[in-house]
Amino acid sequence: MEAVAKLKNCPMSARKMRLVVDNIRGKKVDDALSILKFTKRESAIFLEKVLLSAIANWENKTDHSESAAEYDLYIKTAFVDGGSFLKRLRTAPQGRGHRIRKRTNHVTLVVENRVPVDGYDNVEEAADEEE
Repeated sequence: MEAVAKLKNCPMSARKMRLVVDNIRGKKVDDALSILKFTKRESAIFLEKVLLSAIANWENKTDHSESAAEYDLYIKTAFVDGGSFLKRLRTAPQGRGHRIRKRTNHVTLVVENRVPVDGYDNVEEAADEEE
């Protein structure tokens, strides 16, 4: 079973965010959290919050009282898309203006478990058999 968390309109360029996302893609959740905690980039702060949100979404989706640590969660998919621009003008010599583009991005994290959750994986298989 997988859970999704999204961050939209993060005030940073997508290129800077991808540098950190590439480090955590495919890793276990515990390893990814420790990588993000000790990474000295601003994007790590945003990604840590998104990853914690994805873990909480997974726990709410399964409705189990146990924590997510017992199910060996890992980051299945992580990608960054470019967002909209904030367009500004900066004054330039001789009465001209240069355009400043303040970039944003959208981050999507998908978390999945490796240990099967009782009752959920079997329900999906049963629904496939009925069709």
